[in-house]
Amino acid sequence: MNRIYHHYEKWECYKNGMWIKTNNEIQLNKAIEFTSNYLEYGKSMNDVINYWFYSCENFLSNKSINRKAYLGHCAVSFKFKISENITRLAWKYLTKEQQDLANNEAENNIKLWEQKKKSEIILINGKKDVIQTEYQMKLQLN
Repeated sequence: MNRIYHHYEKWECYKNGMWIKTNNEIQLNKAIEFTSNYLEYGKSMNDVINYWFYSCENFLSNKSINRKAYLGHCAVSFKFKISENITRLAWKYLTKEQQDLANNEAENNIKLWEQKKKSEIILINGKKDVIQTEYQMKLQLN
């Protein structure tokens, strides 16, 4: 998959205030509680890949960034409008097991997003190798 770019004004994460630096202990505690519950955290990640089209295209198509961390930051922002710097801080309070479970959720959701993008590309362009093979088979049968 090629890298996809969108202007930051289209990013849903930007519009949601994810990149605004904040320092709020109540938000930190909420972020710790939320990220430590990998099932709810994973559901929110799934919401992000389904509803934040431009943000996901812009960031998840970039394999040079930490896509798991990005998706986790988005999940907290999506659910509670908490900025990514608070989520980064909350991550440090999780146990290794909680971090591993959260990372697994992120990996699974990134794979889902990639499959979804591949399906969209196939719908737009067709799967050329299948079309070519079917055409070659028809020629030989005639």
